[in-house]
Amino acid sequence: MWDSPGSFLLAVFAAACIGLSKAGFSGTSLLAVAIFTQMYGATRQAGLVLPMLILADLVVYPAFRKHGSWKDVWVLTPAAIVGLGLGWWLLGWLEAGGHELLARRVIGGVVLAMLVLTLLKMRFSAALQKLADHRAAGTAAGVAGGATSMLANAAGPVIQLYLLSRRIPKMELIGIGARFFLLINLLKVPLNRSLGLINPETLKIDLVLAPAIVAGVFVGKWLISRVPQRAFEWMVIGFAALASLRMLL
Repeated sequence: MWDSPGSFLLAVFAAACIGLSKAGFSGTSLLAVAIFTQMYGATRQAGLVLPMLILADLVVYPAFRKHGSWKDVWVLTPAAIVGLGLGWWLLGWLEAGGHELLARRVIGGVVLAMLVLTLLKMRFSAALQKLADHRAAGTAAGVAGGATSMLANAAGPVIQLYLLSRRIPKMELIGIGARFFLLINLLKVPLNRSLGLINPETLKIDLVLAPAIVAGVFVGKWLISRVPQRAFEWMVIGFAALASLRMLL
């Protein structure tokens, strides 16, 4: 599974980043996607990372079940399903055609776009709040979230940006996100299996990395009330930007 202790430790770090992202540090998921894409390939990472995300969702949901509700999730779900279909078609085309370089660039572009959205969230929060009041905002967020989730497991910034623009408090945002991504990630399982991206080999890797994912969730939950989130996000954005640019070049 890993050709050196260093590659194993890098995979453990990426898995822990997935747990951290589910506990509120959303930018870390982009770093994890970038790392796993470099290690396993652009299309293969989609099936590898999905069970990790589901495990993290199952751990986070009970921890934040008192925050948020399913009502906000159902609003986004129909559009997200459309996005999943689009992402599934494109991912299948990339996998069937052996377009690894193009796939790497698509994934890198998705991650970079999510970083830009994160920066916009920080800089233009007031303007984004006005944009969110438009009826089309929820539809656009749902479609974009579904497509980016299917392609790169990187829809967190899209959904968080939309929820933040709706003036939803941080803890409520995490609770809604936990529900939304648990549902979407479960819907993605048969789609990934149909493309052969989830198999015994990827599941074996997921099983080995499972403790790091769970540890990341609980460390993130402990850190979120103690570490300045803005400083942490800037650090993650820097690393993820470098990783995505490497995939694009």
